[in-house]
Amino acid sequence: MPRLPFSHWLPEYKTPGTVRADLLAGLTGAVVVLPQGIAFAMLAGMPPQYGLYAAMVPCLIAALFGSSRLMVTGPANAISLTTMALIAPLATPESAEYVSLVLTLSFLIGLIQITLGFSGAGKWVQKVPHSVIVGFTVGAAILIMNSQIGTVTGFAIPRGISPHETVHELYMALMQNSWHPEVMGLVIATILIILLWRPLNRWFPGMLVAVIIGSLIALYIENLFPQITPFKRVSSIPGPIPAFSLPHLDVNTLNQLFGATLIMALLASTEAMAIARAMAIKTKDTFNANQEFIGQGLANIAGSFFSAYPSSGSFNRSGVNLSAGAKTPLSAISAALFLVIILTFVGPLAKYLPYPVIGALLLVVAWNLIDPKEIRKEFHHGPKEWVPMVITFIGTITISLEWAILAGIFTSILCHHLYKAKKPH
Repeated sequence: MPRLPFSHWLPEYKTPGTVRADLLAGLTGAVVVLPQGIAFAMLAGMPPQYGLYAAMVPCLIAALFGSSRLMVTGPANAISLTTMALIAPLATPESAEYVSLVLTLSFLIGLIQITLGFSGAGKWVQKVPHSVIVGFTVGAAILIMNSQIGTVTGFAIPRGISPHETVHELYMALMQNSWHPEVMGLVIATILIILLWRPLNRWFPGMLVAVIIGSLIALYIENLFPQITPFKRVSSIPGPIPAFSLPHLDVNTLNQLFGATLIMALLASTEAMAIARAMAIKTKDTFNANQEFIGQGLANIAGSFFSAYPSSGSFNRSGVNLSAGAKTPLSAISAALFLVIILTFVGPLAKYLPYPVIGALLLVVAWNLIDPKEIRKEFHHGPKEWVPMVITFIGTITISLEWAILAGIFTSILCHHLYKAKKPH
């Protein structure tokens, strides 16, 4: 495949209806990412606008230079969570120092991905055991829920602490009897809206409906009960165009980010490859892992100069793109451009969005990450598959994420070696 893969799909615009289908799919994708981008930025410890900026330049560049026709690149749940877990110990989330470290991380991840792509290492990343990915995904879902406990209960629970520390903080808050029924009521209402709207998602995304109605419910509660503390809300989005940013490549920053860069590059690449392969299988299209490495690398490098935190393939948006009838990468390109246009008019309204509504969205996202069918499949395949899955899961919620994934890979290699040794010749 050439280094300019978009030359393959340009001739397809001679087919009637292709451009129209891609533009409509792009508009749908831009609408879908509005609530998701803000929620994922919060999950990553970044100010809300950075989640939307991550859906712009990286999305456009990956569509132009990646191998996948229909995968949409941008903010993703596991990547956002991992960003928070790895960078929070180095700086205070949402602070200027934190944002600077995260944008530099985007640049460094991109460098590694491009290097892997040109070196032909794509085939090796594709060999990360599926059981490890399943275990990490379930663990990531638990960590996402854990990160939102304070937001969805109204209790003052620090962000970035471990699940068992969160349980202790929650217990202490309950003992002090500092209930916030208005917060939990708003969260439950938002989740119910998403669930009830699910049959209508094909026409309009339920998450966006939940954001609009949830914000209105919050205003109603505050007017009905003026004695309660107003809901905490996101800050206004500064503007629809990402601000220019520069990565900090001094020795101290590189030392700080060395371990985080390696694990994030592995995770972002593995997630993108898995989604791109799934899209190629569904559409009976070809897929080149090394070209996708290059596309993802260029997306992260370009994104680091335009206020985008680390990006990867998005399960949700890629699925929406496929369901909306997209034909070529023009759908992802137009999604990025439509998002800029929408933010021009919608951006000032972000200040009315309560944090509990975003927390509810993330609880739903986390719940949807857990796939019982995949978990049962790993157990069905025997200890050589479910043991690495369980080890990775336990490691994800108890130790640092990089060591959890490495422990899962090592356990998988060991289990398969023992299985082959016991198998009669």
